[in-house]
Amino acid sequence: MKKPAPAPSAAPLPRATAVRAKSVRAWQRMLSGRRLDLLDPSPLDVELDDIAHGLARVARWNGQTKGAYIFSVAQHVLLVETLARAKSPNLDERMRLAILLHDAAEYVIGDMISPFKAVIGDSYKVVENRLLGAIHLRFGLPAKLPETWTKLIKAADRNAAYLESTRLAGFEEAEARKFFGQPPKFSAAIERDYLTPWPASTAAKRFTERVEKLLRN
Repeated sequence: MKKPAPAPSAAPLPRATAVRAKSVRAWQRMLSGRRLDLLDPSPLDVELDDIAHGLARVARWNGQTKGAYIFSVAQHVLLVETLARAKSPNLDERMRLAILLHDAAEYVIGDMISPFKAVIGDSYKVVENRLLGAIHLRFGLPAKLPETWTKLIKAADRNAAYLESTRLAGFEEAEARKFFGQPPKFSAAIERDYLTPWPASTAAKRFTERVEKLLRN
């Protein structure tokens, strides 16, 4: 029986295509002038003003919130830090800084809602963790936070999500309990000060001021 002919080898990419493949841009230019490489981010290319500007313009809940402005990630992390401090008044500056920066990678990659994360799986986490590690190092934190810090941040984050979901994103109390646990204890001042969406300029300013205050201490 005649042997089948060997399969032809794959044709090489045309020169123009090969050049384009090698020159794909994996960095973002920031308003500070920094050029942040997403594949190999350097702490030297991380600037507080860029983070504040970006987070103040990234919407939580995919923008599906009440109010004249988006509820930004910058405002969210300030709420998370405030709730954590209300529950544990003796948190030190480094822990509070880690809370404020827990979503800082989103100034580059945006805030992907949980349903979309469930669809695409964990592939985005590699990029997110690289960025967060560089951000941590830039501000004097360990690239990978201690597990005790991570647990505290996640608990405060869920508390903030409960409040945001019921006050701003249209969730019923029972539905919020199902996804985010029991409602946190919080003061009327926290609701008044942090659960009305701010303009981007206000969110950026307040985020920057809080981070700078912690860095000074």
